[in-house]
Amino acid sequence: MLARSLRRSGGHGSIGSSLLCSYFSTDGGHCSFTSQVASALPVTSETSTLDSYRTDDGYANVNWDELGFGLTTTDYMYVMKCSKDDKFSCGKLSPYGNIELSPSSGILNYGQGLFEGLKAYRKKDGRFLLFRPEENARRMQIGAERLCMNAPSVDEFIDAVKQTVLANKRWIPPPGKGSLYIRPLLIGSGPVLGLAPAPEYTFLVYASPVGNYFKEGREPINLLVEDRMYRSTPGGTGGIKTITNYAPVLKAQCEAKAKGFTDILFLDSTTKENLEEAASCNIFIFKDNVISTPDTQGTILSGVTRKSIIDMARNYGYQVEERPITIKELMAADEVFCTGTAVVVAPVGSITYHGKRVQYKVGELSRKLYMSLTCIQMGLLEDKMGWTVEVE
Repeated sequence: MLARSLRRSGGHGSIGSSLLCSYFSTDGGHCSFTSQVASALPVTSETSTLDSYRTDDGYANVNWDELGFGLTTTDYMYVMKCSKDDKFSCGKLSPYGNIELSPSSGILNYGQGLFEGLKAYRKKDGRFLLFRPEENARRMQIGAERLCMNAPSVDEFIDAVKQTVLANKRWIPPPGKGSLYIRPLLIGSGPVLGLAPAPEYTFLVYASPVGNYFKEGREPINLLVEDRMYRSTPGGTGGIKTITNYAPVLKAQCEAKAKGFTDILFLDSTTKENLEEAASCNIFIFKDNVISTPDTQGTILSGVTRKSIIDMARNYGYQVEERPITIKELMAADEVFCTGTAVVVAPVGSITYHGKRVQYKVGELSRKLYMSLTCIQMGLLEDKMGWTVEVE
């Protein structure tokens, strides 16, 4: 089905049959989502109490067909600490549970913290894949420098993620049923009263099985343009994944959802005319065979999926521009879609601005990019980009 859908798309930037043959691993012209049984965690004193929740096939007792994007607590998390004048080292897995923090910790008092999001996928042969974890590690390092924090090295970050995945492998959904969402956190855990960097930092990784991010699933989403509140300002922290970027969007997002919209779309705080991003994902427009997305310029998060879609689209022959995009251009676009680790590639069905609603067709572009990207992430496409990392 996936391969046939891509074969039907023609014209500029389309994937030809020869490219499909070289990229897709198919079975009779179809991408296969065959489920593969995975082995259970070894029984130890820490895991033996979990046996009653393990099914005969080695998976956790989860209804994979009704999996949404919510927290399902898994078995283990990874924790590593260091002082302000030291480097991270000697992290370890611990049973998933609450952590202890000083009331005067830097994260609780001053919001000194960062988070990342990435996914692990189960291949049809039972092995597990991560998607570009080094990009998340580097982005965390950039954010840590901005917030005066110590950060784990790229190798330490990836090793922690791999350990977390393997320790929670029974929670990784069957192929085609979802993914294991992985949440690395870096927080100022040490006590501090005056405004200053915390004296201790904690790097923590936990995970949860997830399905589609939006309740619409793969159906088009409907966005409301917000022009009263702003997500970020020039010189601020909009370009890093700091924890403090996200609570401020909740009021606008909740108001939009109460009106029936899927999510909110923010404008820049300077001209109030240029697009920035949605509450948790980047945005793209397609017009006259050109793909455009707002350039980050320090106020927009440089998403890993955003970067991947840009590279993929250019490899398919599309012209891709990173530049300021006005609200007027958005309303006149042929096709609009959002990208992010959680949403992957989400087609936009409508945009509402100042009471005017513009509807968009769900074209072949967003379908093609979604299918190509997810097939790489799940190991159904040959990864010629070198993006996936096997968890061993």
